[in-house]
Amino acid sequence: MSEKNLYDLSDEELIGEFQLNNEVRAFEILVARYKNPLFNYVFRFLGDYEQTSDVVQETMIKVYRNKDSYKSIAKFSTWIYTIAGNLAKTELQRRKRKNLFSISSFGEDNESFDIKDEEATPDVLADSGIKSEIIQEALLKISEVYREMIILRDIQEFSYEEIAEMKGISIGTVKSRINRGRAQLQQLLKHIFNE
Repeated sequence: MSEKNLYDLSDEELIGEFQLNNEVRAFEILVARYKNPLFNYVFRFLGDYEQTSDVVQETMIKVYRNKDSYKSIAKFSTWIYTIAGNLAKTELQRRKRKNLFSISSFGEDNESFDIKDEEATPDVLADSGIKSEIIQEALLKISEVYREMIILRDIQEFSYEEIAEMKGISIGTVKSRINRGRAQLQQLLKHIFNE
């Protein structure tokens, strides 16, 4: 199939080409389509550029290696976001375990440790804006379950039905979690937007 024709294919048709004909160019087109939206999704979940980059790269590797596990009964976007979401959750759990250790437990021998400055740099603030940064910080403070629902619905703009399918829960549960997450977020941001 010509490259021009590949660009005209839907996501599901592209993964089909990759599965059936081992058409690597079809996979590359999928990566190009999903790299930035997945980065945005995972970053909103993790709040760290380096970890986000690793998770998105790992997601693409999993898609490549497990291409045959995709079944056309689901949308491709649902499948890839499920993979990315699971990897992001695993990274969060890893981070929580890592944070349980104190700095003093890392060594003796008078070793020095660099503690990363998590403050936003001026170029980040200029690029993303102060309110965006504040919203991201608030998003990271709400419950993980609600955060994921808000990101999928309000940022990635998936439908309630798509989120329900992706997470394997009912539409009612999706709506309930989104409403609770929005309420938590609103509570955290009320002092900023009510000035």
